[in-house]
Amino acid sequence: MGVCEASHMSTQTSGSSGPAIDSANSLVSGDVRRHNLGIVASYLVSNGPSSRSQIADGTGLTRGAVTALAKLLTDAGVLRATETVADGGKGRPLTLLELAAADIAILALQLDADQATALLVSLAGDTLFRFAEHHGRPMGDPEPVLDVLARVLDRALAAAAGAGRRIADLTVVVFAPVGGDPAQVIADTDLAWGTVDVLGGLGKRVPGMPDIARLSADAPVAALAEHSRLTGVGDMLYLKSNSGIGGAMIVDGRLVEGAHGLAGAFGHLPVDHDGAQCPCGQRGCLVTVAGPDVVLEAAGLGGELEKNGLTSALAELTRRIASADEQATAAWEEAAIWVARTLHILTMSLDPQVVMLGGYWAGLTGPVRKAFAGNRPIIAGTQPWDEPEIVSGQLGDDAALLGAVWAARDRLLQDPLHMNT
Repeated sequence: MGVCEASHMSTQTSGSSGPAIDSANSLVSGDVRRHNLGIVASYLVSNGPSSRSQIADGTGLTRGAVTALAKLLTDAGVLRATETVADGGKGRPLTLLELAAADIAILALQLDADQATALLVSLAGDTLFRFAEHHGRPMGDPEPVLDVLARVLDRALAAAAGAGRRIADLTVVVFAPVGGDPAQVIADTDLAWGTVDVLGGLGKRVPGMPDIARLSADAPVAALAEHSRLTGVGDMLYLKSNSGIGGAMIVDGRLVEGAHGLAGAFGHLPVDHDGAQCPCGQRGCLVTVAGPDVVLEAAGLGGELEKNGLTSALAELTRRIASADEQATAAWEEAAIWVARTLHILTMSLDPQVVMLGGYWAGLTGPVRKAFAGNRPIIAGTQPWDEPEIVSGQLGDDAALLGAVWAARDRLLQDPLHMNT
């Protein structure tokens, strides 16, 4: 199985850079130095302006190492000295260090079955610009959708230029499997796409698009972002539904990618072998019995979906379920049974500590928990299986967007001396 390290903006003092390495060769070995530079930069991102002694105490580096690393970062324009404060009102004032990368920004674009969204943030995570435009979901035709995505990108680039910011990292998140080199959408059943070169299409439409752009599927970055909010959880199974159904597996803190980068495509597990034909070619995929379009139609919200789009229709579905609307509740409870059956298979295969439901499912976990608990194994005839906890995602519809910008910030902090180049 292919795996990659879970990458996120940790709230821990050392960020995602790992433990400090502080030895006699700390500033001799290039790899060790880069590692420790990232630790210092990550600490300041997580904790704000700090003194050298605070950085040393928070990271495990020595004061001398922090002083030398801070000088390198300051000379490179990544850090700067800021106001001095009295140390408890006694002794000499302390000089605080803070990130000086005020001229860079991170940009993430998101393309789902309903709209295109741009999120522009500072290195510290402050939102500088956000914009979304509906594309109308023209099935089977990527060109008008890419036109909308290009307009959203244009708006974001203009906002960055107006704020005097250089785009240091650009990720385009799609709600579809991604593969190949260069990366492309392999197939998008939510939009009836085959293989689509999203980055190439954007480049033709937006000549000023940064050449650092990367393409990412939504579920992995959303899963990593959600996993970063948990404490003490190494193994997590993630299932989400926004436009379609996706997922991811995190094992021992690492994302499982699979041999072709397609691990976690749980929406296309064939759970009903006598069921309807799925656009993927199989019969009875989970998405054919519990996908958002299916649930909305059963809830009597097909008209809302057609008129106002998927985001609005799912919000209305959630509202109706909360108000005990019989048709909406019945539609979701039927879908929840299929979700639970899928979890029965996956949890016995993967044995996760936690199952997390994301997207609009995050607010509707009750029926899934009930259906899941109703069919659990017994060990040695007496002891119930220690079943995983089913929890709700915390990041809502922004999980993938936030995951993309958090991963981007990690990449920049891993090599901070080149952040301004």
